[in-house]
Amino acid sequence: MRTAEPGKVRQQSPQGQALEADRALLGRTSTAERVADVLRTRITEGFFPPGTRLAEDAIGSGLGVSRNTLREAFQLLTHERLLTHQLNRGVFVRVLRVSDVIDLYRVRKLVECAAVRDIDSPPQSVQEMTAAVVEGEQAKERLDWQGLGTANLHFHQALTALAGSSRVDELMRGVLAELRLVFHVMADPRRFHEPYLASNREILGRIEIGDGPGAERLLAAYLDSAREQLVDAYARQTPDG
Repeated sequence: MRTAEPGKVRQQSPQGQALEADRALLGRTSTAERVADVLRTRITEGFFPPGTRLAEDAIGSGLGVSRNTLREAFQLLTHERLLTHQLNRGVFVRVLRVSDVIDLYRVRKLVECAAVRDIDSPPQSVQEMTAAVVEGEQAKERLDWQGLGTANLHFHQALTALAGSSRVDELMRGVLAELRLVFHVMADPRRFHEPYLASNREILGRIEIGDGPGAERLLAAYLDSAREQLVDAYARQTPDG
């Protein structure tokens, strides 16, 4: 076995560094739910692309949790359709199919449009939505297209939070994490993500003045367009079955 040369520091992967930074979020009372939440967030942010094998030793060491706790977290995320267990091979980030894309957008349209439909006066706060739009604009300036995709997901999570339902919030966390697994199929992420930044700003403007029906119309067209683009790209690269 090769050992590190004296005086040299062992280099960590970006994922390993990110997980060590996340360790503080777990606190002293680490639970499988909290570990699952950290990993779900990292999937949403694009740190673990579809097909990635999740090594128990590396992730458990990075987060400072036991193997049993990590396996419980893996089970939770498998139930959410984010991970899949392959016999004698391990746990992998799931690769989605065209039918998954269609179903995800069906759920998104039902939930997101309902969240804004009945708005008839300016909400008390749209701070998180505004912050997500600014986050996207900053990512665009940096030419960080993965970051722009993450900001877009943050915007839609904040949008559905207008429903004031913890159950809706939980549902959308899973849906948007799954959606990130779809984004990886786009050969040109800039061409896909950039136009929706302006759409987010326009939807936010409708919500700020209390125009729920107007926001719903924009949002429905937005979701239909994104679904069509993704289905087209996915159908050409990933067989369904």
